[in-house]
Amino acid sequence: MEGLANGWMWAGFALFVVVAITIDLIALDKKGSHAVGVREALGWSALWVALALVFNAGLWFWLDATAGRELANLKATEFLTGYLIEKSLSVDNIFVFLMLFTAFAVPAEMQKRALIIGVIGAVVLRAIMILIGAWLVAQFHWILYVFGAFLLITGIKMIWVADHEPDLEKNPILKWMRGHLKITRDFVGEKLWLMQDGARWFTPLFVVVILIGITDVIFAVDSIPAIFAITTDPFIVMTSNIFAILGLRALYFLLADLAGRFHLLKYGLAMVLIFIGTKMLIVEWFKIPVFLSLGVVGAILAISMAASWLIPEKKESAG
Repeated sequence: MEGLANGWMWAGFALFVVVAITIDLIALDKKGSHAVGVREALGWSALWVALALVFNAGLWFWLDATAGRELANLKATEFLTGYLIEKSLSVDNIFVFLMLFTAFAVPAEMQKRALIIGVIGAVVLRAIMILIGAWLVAQFHWILYVFGAFLLITGIKMIWVADHEPDLEKNPILKWMRGHLKITRDFVGEKLWLMQDGARWFTPLFVVVILIGITDVIFAVDSIPAIFAITTDPFIVMTSNIFAILGLRALYFLLADLAGRFHLLKYGLAMVLIFIGTKMLIVEWFKIPVFLSLGVVGAILAISMAASWLIPEKKESAG
């Protein structure tokens, strides 16, 4: 599938991702094990969002000078819409991460290590899945309708099970690990495994990292079809996805304490998937402009967050 990017642009973006993750790791090791506060998380989140906006602005200026204002506006809007959708859907990842860390009682100072490993895995996974998705769309255009139906069904399912907490004990991956691996009772610093009495033992942190990776796979299946509803340009799909993922660790620490306050956001995310899925299914008869898609997605998220503040969450009565 052809896109707007040339080989140099792909190479430059790949180099940026490697440098960004390296800097993140260096900053992580420099500060050592510590609980990430709201102020630090806010600073990193603002930095990642700013980098995404600067990238989009640079893309717009380059296209405006080389391909014209109309294409520049279109691609910049596609990137911004895709970034907003992927960033919003990543909030669902955060809720699952919060559940995992709570269930395994992961100390706050160890959570950042698990998250950065998860981010690196997600970047690699998304890149592979996006390239496969782009090839499928190029070879079989009808696959977009399959994506649309999948998103529509997923959105409806999210509404149906929104008030049900997932049962971690029923997770087949967790059951398999407990039955086939030697797992230590307690955490051993930030180690994922260690040799003990001639045998390799895995720590609870390793189990959490694996479950985070599985979560990335599950949510990638949802989010990648959503971005293909906005654009089929591989470069826009890839960059908007990766920029959203790079800020995931900082966003987790920023929203972890606020997760309970946005109890209706999951319904908003479900409506976003339903809207995007419907958009893909009706494209043959009615094509929704990218600017309108951006407005609708933004409005749905804003309304669901505002409603979370205005409508208190119902608490189950004890006994």
